[in-house]
Amino acid sequence: MERLTMADLPPFPDDETLEAMRQDILSHPAYRLSEADTDFLAEESLRGVRLELEYLKPHMVMRQHRIRSTVVVFGSARILPPEKAHARLEAVQGELRALENDPASGDSEVLAMRRRELHTEAREAERQVHYSAYYTQARRFAQLVSCQFQSQAQRDYVVITGGGPGIMMAANQGAHDVGCESIGLNITLPHEQEPNPFMTPALAFRFHYFALRKMHFLLRAKALVAFPGGFGTLDELMEALTLVQTGKMDRIPIMLFGREYWERVIEFQFLVDEGMIDAADKNLITYVENAQEAVNVLKSHYGEDFHNGREI
Repeated sequence: MERLTMADLPPFPDDETLEAMRQDILSHPAYRLSEADTDFLAEESLRGVRLELEYLKPHMVMRQHRIRSTVVVFGSARILPPEKAHARLEAVQGELRALENDPASGDSEVLAMRRRELHTEAREAERQVHYSAYYTQARRFAQLVSCQFQSQAQRDYVVITGGGPGIMMAANQGAHDVGCESIGLNITLPHEQEPNPFMTPALAFRFHYFALRKMHFLLRAKALVAFPGGFGTLDELMEALTLVQTGKMDRIPIMLFGREYWERVIEFQFLVDEGMIDAADKNLITYVENAQEAVNVLKSHYGEDFHNGREI
């Protein structure tokens, strides 16, 4: 065996070199704790872990807050509060009046084009004013249902929304109005969804997976209230109807705010007539027109379990 002497080995590094080597180790991703390594957690093979985490975190936090049951409120993110809708309409109408009273507007193609644009904007603003009434009803419903069954000892029928603007914000605002907690489930989207400010901070969650988000919507649901909305509202409504129809979840009140809107969007009777659903399946939904009607549906369905809380 060959004998080595110190002269045959590289010199021992000085302190500065040793520290630089140590820093290389400390800063390398391999040295991170597994739970702190977001790049590692984002690996495709760890999707199952991420799904479990998105289930566990909201579940554990809601349990800590003694939340046993929820009322889900869905609806369009595009519906404005009444004051904003009216302000937009007044602004558009004001500009249109000024333009039409301008003697030079008839001689200018540019002004004529702007006039046509303003007429279109005015029609859109009038539609927003019409739908803003649902913002008021969603806010009032959340006020009523939150007062009905929240206390420090136990929280039931807690309002839960998608945490965004529009109807979601209205429902969270209603609970906030009366000093009650409410839940928001934001979702990461290509155009980042901003949380509305009325959610209870400790109950504001953000999800990557739609599937886990929808699971938490329905996991504790005692009722589902759907206001006019688009694809997202339809997706969530249809999933709930399918789960109840197939017995995957207990039957709960599923209320559609605004019969005129919903009967144009979904013609349930056509599905019955064509044999696509049973006639009894139509009874899974109830149309309501205002907040008190929706609360009355809850009282009728749950009876004494839905007892009186604070008056507002």
